[in-house]
Amino acid sequence: MGQGANVYLASAELASVAAVLGKLPTVEEYMQYAKQIDSMSADIYRYLNFNRMTEYTDQAGKINVAQLA
Repeated sequence: MGQGANVYLASAELASVAAVLGKLPTVEEYMQYAKQIDSMSADIYRYLNFNRMTEYTDQAGKINVAQLA
């Protein structure tokens, strides 16, 4: 990216709060939203468990791994 690129890493949660507020939040603003995000975490993060989702595991079971090598 080069010097002076001003690239910053952020979490999806921080990006979401910034999108809602239209600016980077203060710590206090972020924490207000973080409480709400945390209360929904069971629903939000369950979609990341592909190993538990049959529509993915069924397809993965059909892959011949030896053929990929």
